[in-house]
Amino acid sequence: MRKLQYIGKLKKTDIAAERLGIGFEKLDRAVFEPERAYEKLGEIGIKWVRLQSGWARTEKEPGVYDFTWLDDIVDNLIRRGMQPWICLCYGNALYDDFAKTVFGAVGCPPIYTEEQKEAWRNYVTAISAHFKDRVRHFEIWNEPDGQHCWKKGVNATELGYFAIETAKALQAGNPDVYVIGGSIFTSPIAFLQQAFSTGMGEYIDGITFHEYTYTEENVTQKVKALRGLCALHGIKADIIQGESGAQSEPDGHGALAEGAWTPRIQAKQLLRHLTIDLLNDVLFTSFFTCVDMIEALNGTVGDLSSYLDYGYFGVLGANFDANGIATGEYTPKPSYYALQNLASILQGQTKTIDLPVFFHRQPAPHLGKNMTVAGYEALHGGFCLANGAYALAYWLPMDLMTMEYEGCVTIETALPGDIHLVDPMDGSVYTVPHERDPYGTTILRYLPIRDYPLYLVFGELPVESEESK
Repeated sequence: MRKLQYIGKLKKTDIAAERLGIGFEKLDRAVFEPERAYEKLGEIGIKWVRLQSGWARTEKEPGVYDFTWLDDIVDNLIRRGMQPWICLCYGNALYDDFAKTVFGAVGCPPIYTEEQKEAWRNYVTAISAHFKDRVRHFEIWNEPDGQHCWKKGVNATELGYFAIETAKALQAGNPDVYVIGGSIFTSPIAFLQQAFSTGMGEYIDGITFHEYTYTEENVTQKVKALRGLCALHGIKADIIQGESGAQSEPDGHGALAEGAWTPRIQAKQLLRHLTIDLLNDVLFTSFFTCVDMIEALNGTVGDLSSYLDYGYFGVLGANFDANGIATGEYTPKPSYYALQNLASILQGQTKTIDLPVFFHRQPAPHLGKNMTVAGYEALHGGFCLANGAYALAYWLPMDLMTMEYEGCVTIETALPGDIHLVDPMDGSVYTVPHERDPYGTTILRYLPIRDYPLYLVFGELPVESEESK
């Protein structure tokens, strides 16, 4: 990093990043051991943790709800400063013969008989009331626009009416509940347009989307489409990114299974996706997931081999026992530290804002004839941090699978304050030499630019110097 002076590492935040989250899903199927993850999860510095409720794990006798397993998870997360939000899913074999054949009753919505519908409403009201003082945010189902999660055939009208009844049941248990709908991973227009025709939009406070893509440019289009669709229907709802992840090894199962994934590429994907989510001003964004685990979306009861489909989405790595349970010492990957560093930059409540910056494409003589110079094509955006400082995130969206990019860029700005450059991959902090003209403008020449976000911070930045260690 030419002319930059390394001064130390970011200080790990003691204040949770209000707009960052992580997945703690699939404990409805007990596929990993949460007690091995709590402490490491608490040290990242994020606020939101997505759980799946596990109707079948909670109601094993008709009308009898045992929330002990979920109480333990919720309380452990809250004790460490995190806020759980709960995705309500999946089916229950007590009321559905088809669900008896599906591992975890995944994708078996209780909508086909009056008995199923009443049992679901009772369960939803019970869980909403039970967690009234601990969990306010509840999401209705998971990826209903995919047959893996709506197994008898995707039907947006069914989802719309199901969401309305579920929202009413949630409100019966807690009038102050925050209801989240959507949880979609495909194009939002046709599916939600049909779902909204049922009146579903009147009953929701937020809409979640999922985004598993090799590049992040599609996020902006999806968020704009969601906002536009809500405006068209007169729906006032926050937009939330509920699942976005990447694998750390090739040949895994689940989303993005194809690709030359490595732990470093996963970390870069995490930084790119979560940053673009926030720059599109989502309420918060959640990375999938905390630890490597089986996918377990299409398993058959009694056939172990049908759901030993390992995914490597975790920021923590794990071993697997003979039943596919993630065990051993959950070990941090580069993505863990990248998320921790991002949380340290964006600690507290941050705001997405436009900043007075302009990117120039200028020759960089120190790079020689084959210079790699970026300019207008760089993705970038700004934040106002909780302490009043400003942060500019910028990167070049190169193909992560085929190259490791590093070049330079020149940035013109009128932002005040000391200037530091932060590399969130490892938390390194550098001072940026600069001179402002009499009017407060400065041009930062030959700054490094990479294929993942670097952050320029203007103002106060907590740094742990090498001397203080």
